[in-house]
Amino acid sequence: MRGHPGTPVSDDTPNSDRDPAGTKVAARGPRIAWFHCFAGIAGDMALGSLLDAGADVGEVRGLLARLAIEGWSLEPVPVLRGGVAATQVIVTVNETSVVRTFPHILGILDAAKLPPRVRDRAVAAFSALAEVEGRLHRRPTSQVHFHEVGGHDTIVDIVGTAAALEVLGVDEVLSSPVAMGNGVVRTSHGLLPNPAPAVLGLLEDVPVWGRDINVELTTPTGAAILAAMATGYGPMPPMIVDSTGYGAGSREIDGLPNCTQVVVGWRATSAAPAGTRHGQPLALLEANLDDATGEQLADALRALLDAGANDAWVTPVVMKKGRPGHVLSVLADRALVEQLCAVLTGETGSLGVRVLEVGRMAAPRHLDHVDLDGTPIRVKVSAGRAKVEHDDAAELARRTGRPVREVIERAERAWWDQSDREPEPPEEA
Repeated sequence: MRGHPGTPVSDDTPNSDRDPAGTKVAARGPRIAWFHCFAGIAGDMALGSLLDAGADVGEVRGLLARLAIEGWSLEPVPVLRGGVAATQVIVTVNETSVVRTFPHILGILDAAKLPPRVRDRAVAAFSALAEVEGRLHRRPTSQVHFHEVGGHDTIVDIVGTAAALEVLGVDEVLSSPVAMGNGVVRTSHGLLPNPAPAVLGLLEDVPVWGRDINVELTTPTGAAILAAMATGYGPMPPMIVDSTGYGAGSREIDGLPNCTQVVVGWRATSAAPAGTRHGQPLALLEANLDDATGEQLADALRALLDAGANDAWVTPVVMKKGRPGHVLSVLADRALVEQLCAVLTGETGSLGVRVLEVGRMAAPRHLDHVDLDGTPIRVKVSAGRAKVEHDDAAELARRTGRPVREVIERAERAWWDQSDREPEPPEEA
């Protein structure tokens, strides 16, 4: 590791494109952390990897100490996993019999007066958990009781990970496709398939893959951290590496280092012309179709989104010989190209697919919620903007008989009111 975590490694500014000798080097963009989940991810593995990458454990403990929970300790322990030097996080707690609800945990986080990004990332993780648990057990989010993920150790893992990201100065979190085990796992509900239903619910629209290992490689806590904090998935992006770390799982696995790798540094932007920035690397898939019906196009869009596409759309065009047709376009992580090409050709009968590499400039965002008429409504929050999840608003509108537009407006006003901030006015043309 060079320099101090979260600070430039030289006296130049973070966006400098020359080294001290004046040689042209890669320009620096936002500070990022890329998780390599080749053996899955758990809450303690995520936290351990960030501590191993240089996050000061004293600063992380200091932020955790603001939480109104007692009887816990956090110790990073150096270990080997498959011959790889890693850090295992040992969280010791004096656990109570209290089963916490989602509103209870939100109260703990709000009362802690954490730095805004730490609070927002932790709230987003627990919001994702609550939404999935509510869906799986068919109860409102506000009534979700956390069992496996409500104890002190899980709170320490999630808030500790958010705190470590802040200590390292990370602006954006990215991840590789996520490895899963097989077989079954034991939970408070008895034996469940591995990966657990909560893990799959949290990682919808995320590229995952399976290892033939009867071990829970990815846990609900690890999945929630990625679902809430990661803004993109795929291979390591172009970056200037500052430090790396390995967070150890609790057991050895034959033939596989049981750890999560994290790479921390700055996004490299020197390949772009002056004044431009690289976006998240994605693939654009396109096919020209002149014989697909409206029903087939709609079915293809649905199948592509279900298979993990980030977005999919249809554009009407005039093709050769003056024939009306459509271009079916798909935006996706590059790891899913082959899978989505198969879906596209299977659904449409197209004989070919164009594949282009593109970059997407995605604004950092996180998931929050607001209570409206006693119902939690999810809100996507980015700089100066809060957007209500349409499905949540539509469900409340259906139950109350109000127009969806009115529910969305009330939810957005409520979020701005509770956040004590004002929405940014639209830019003038």
